[in-house]
Amino acid sequence: MDKELIKAYRLFLKDSIRKVIDFSATDQNQGIPPPPIEKQYAKDAKLIDLIPRDKFGNLGKLALQEAIYNRESRRSYSAQPLSIEELSFLLWATQGIKQKLDEGHASRTVPSAGCRHALETYLCVLNVRELDQAIYRYLPLEHKLLYEFTEDNLDKKICDAVFGQSCPKVATATFIWTAIPYRMEWRYSIAAHKVIAIDAGHVCQNLYLACEAIDAGTCAIAAYDQEEMDKLLRVDGQNEFTIYLASVGKKLKV
Repeated sequence: MDKELIKAYRLFLKDSIRKVIDFSATDQNQGIPPPPIEKQYAKDAKLIDLIPRDKFGNLGKLALQEAIYNRESRRSYSAQPLSIEELSFLLWATQGIKQKLDEGHASRTVPSAGCRHALETYLCVLNVRELDQAIYRYLPLEHKLLYEFTEDNLDKKICDAVFGQSCPKVATATFIWTAIPYRMEWRYSIAAHKVIAIDAGHVCQNLYLACEAIDAGTCAIAAYDQEEMDKLLRVDGQNEFTIYLASVGKKLKV
């Protein structure tokens, strides 16, 4: 192992960088308006309504202690599809907006440094009732799905983009989170990047617990081909890029 390189990379885990930043020079403190809460989309885009929280009924009502105890990474799933209600619940649990505060801030179901929420949620949908196999993006402000595009052999392509790991290929859907770094850099400059990674962990843990509550399983994926995954999502890889994934499916019955 290159001990000096390891030592240098460990600095990313520390908050020492905060001591050398001139926060008065950040875009926030320069009076530049914050970037928007979610990416824009075309006015004629295809939107799919999701089930709102007040219509969930008993969906997801599992005791928190039980959900925490049962939480584990699950890489194999049954052939049973997710329902649109279940997918709506998972999206709300991971990025749902409770209150829009202004054009650049919103209170959500997960914490984020400075309320900046630098993540976007994409879905590779393979087996969800009422949805075609395709790539979608969650619109938290509207609580809707945006149909992005479809491709042939989508299951194989996402499998290839995670170095052949099989769980996304057999999942009903895979959550793919991208980062738009400037949302966090606007406030924190070069101290933004560590907290973006922390935020991704908050989101994925909510997904784990929410999946347990609907008798589903998930497996977080941090090993992926960066360029291939960004290419699959059709994001530029610079101002927006993949940061984390998690496959989701109904539990196998034993």
